[in-house]
Amino acid sequence: MLLELELDAPQDFDFIIGEWNVRHSRLKEILSDSDEWYEFTGESATVKTLGGFGNIEDNHLHFPEASIRAKAIRSYNAQTREWSIWWLDGRNPASMDTPVVGTFNEKVGQFFADDTFNDQPIKVRFIWNATNPEIPTWEQAFSKDDGKTWETNWKMMFTRK
Repeated sequence: MLLELELDAPQDFDFIIGEWNVRHSRLKEILSDSDEWYEFTGESATVKTLGGFGNIEDNHLHFPEASIRAKAIRSYNAQTREWSIWWLDGRNPASMDTPVVGTFNEKVGQFFADDTFNDQPIKVRFIWNATNPEIPTWEQAFSKDDGKTWETNWKMMFTRK
């Protein structure tokens, strides 16, 4: 049975398995109509888990003020055909962020969650773009108007080590 499950494992995130250099761009001020960005570098390494029905991404982010460690934990629900993605930040190791949930369509994944930012209810959106698997990208956006408009506040571009 286990072998059958592994053969049926989703391949949506196979593009990110391995070791990567990462170029980050983040808005300096989120949800404040700012258009000023800052850039920094990082590294990530992703391995499959759960027999291919999940993966764990280990991140080292070199923010201008400090380097931190974080993990993305992803799991696939074969019944709903959806991925859930959690973020565990080394600056707050006692809790994980609300998971974003979604699917891939033609190598682009969209994932959503209801959350809060500075005590304000927001929607969160992640977009994974693997249309060029040699240079995949990720972006995060927040919406404070229930998804009518989105402010992208973090972008990542991956290049293989």
